[in-house]
Amino acid sequence: MRFVIPIMLASLAGASSAAEPLPPNPQLPLFHGRMPPGAIAATRQMMAMPQHPGIMPAGPYFQPVRFEGPDGLQFSLAQMGQFGEPQSELMAGLMVGQVYRFKITGLPSAEGAELFPTIEMVDRTYPPPGLATSYPIQVAIDEIDIASALDGQMVTRVIYLEDPQTAVPLRQPASGPVPIDVGESEDPLHMADRLGRVVAIVRIGSLAPPRARSLMPTFLFGSPPWAPIFKPESTSSTASESVHVHR
Repeated sequence: MRFVIPIMLASLAGASSAAEPLPPNPQLPLFHGRMPPGAIAATRQMMAMPQHPGIMPAGPYFQPVRFEGPDGLQFSLAQMGQFGEPQSELMAGLMVGQVYRFKITGLPSAEGAELFPTIEMVDRTYPPPGLATSYPIQVAIDEIDIASALDGQMVTRVIYLEDPQTAVPLRQPASGPVPIDVGESEDPLHMADRLGRVVAIVRIGSLAPPRARSLMPTFLFGSPPWAPIFKPESTSSTASESVHVHR
């Protein structure tokens, strides 16, 4: 297992055999890393709903997320039941409480291979007003994640917002977060919960799309709406960004 510590957002990653799930963790009876995609986000959303009649819950929030990886890697999200055009650096607003299936192509040392991970949006960040797209959740897929998934393992990345009182004072290099190995018996969700507030869970395995078209909606978790974030071609630091929701 490995976990990653950037300046503000961090993630823990654990790789385990699909046939050998992590043992139960008695210290975390409600949530654990072996739960299926969507279970944690749905439960968290129910817990956050107002308990008093007459109070309307807040509307959906599209949390900015940036996908990136080694040179040549490309990402695409599903819309209307199929994957869109691949991009080397994909940035989009994903709705909190939903699960998204995305596709990774251009894998290094695996020409023609594809991976179909999921990202479960558990919570959101609270950046300064007007700067939401300047502080996205970073999903950085590295070569170790790819090799583990192609080898038949399930890689679970738990992305969390660090607790400023307990955060490790390390400067993030330009290349991105630094991976640190942890014990294989650790539950990454349990560990992230102790270190901060979980905002997203990325699961990377070897699962491929079903052959039957009737099963695609389930595979894509219903293709929830997302908002691509476009940056205009400008070097000005004050250039605005536009968002349009895809359903």
